[in-house]
Amino acid sequence: MIRSLQKTAVYVFLTAAAALVLYPLFFTYASTFMTAGEAGQFPPPLLPESLYLGNLKKVMELVPIGAFLTNSFTVSLLIMAGQLFTASLAAYAFAFVRFPGKKFVFLLFLSTMMIPWEVTMIPNYLTIRSWGWTDTYAALVVPFLATGFGTFMLRQFFMQLPGELFEAAKIDGCGHIRCFFSIAFPLSKPGLATLGVYSFLSAWNSYLWPLLVTNDPAKRTVQIGISMLQFEEFTSWNLVLAGVALVLLPSLLLLVLGLKQLVRGLTVGAVKG
Repeated sequence: MIRSLQKTAVYVFLTAAAALVLYPLFFTYASTFMTAGEAGQFPPPLLPESLYLGNLKKVMELVPIGAFLTNSFTVSLLIMAGQLFTASLAAYAFAFVRFPGKKFVFLLFLSTMMIPWEVTMIPNYLTIRSWGWTDTYAALVVPFLATGFGTFMLRQFFMQLPGELFEAAKIDGCGHIRCFFSIAFPLSKPGLATLGVYSFLSAWNSYLWPLLVTNDPAKRTVQIGISMLQFEEFTSWNLVLAGVALVLLPSLLLLVLGLKQLVRGLTVGAVKG
């Protein structure tokens, strides 16, 4: 009886905590379909009286949301592909290739994780400007193609792969390139999926760097585009929340589709057997 009550109390607590976490998301999407009068009420209604689509139409008229979404998708996908490529190759080298100073170089990789982004932002900006890359996709993508965190995570993942597989492959005459593409890469899908989801969401939610290196609205990302819905004279919060709902939708879809792989990648090695 006591154990049953404890279990019930835990579920009640977890349900209440989940409701608190999900309420802002629910309110955002509910406000998207509210009229200006409904959104201006205090306290605001929990649900809209009808599915009012005028907010979405107005957002698309005020800002080129389609172009912003396209830019964000392009930049995020390029950064995700670049990080998966560079991090997987570097992680394989640190895990299986013998070369002088490997531990020292790996420590240098790890040290980059302790440097705040704000420290490198100005040097990166000056470099991008000197190369004439402002208002280009290269400025948005190239500084993020390599990641110390991704290299470290995939290296730890590679270290857990059975060494017998690589020894047998070497006996059969396989080199490092074939071992990477035939053994390490296929067996590391959970780790690669985790890094892919993480890098995509990080790039999608980036705000300060795109604001620095882009001045042309045609090259701006969706995070900056949403801020254009706030005006000095008056801010219609139902329009802002409608824009936020559009921005959140790709992230939520990616999280739902990649949640299984993400959890597997984060928990791999946590349980033996």
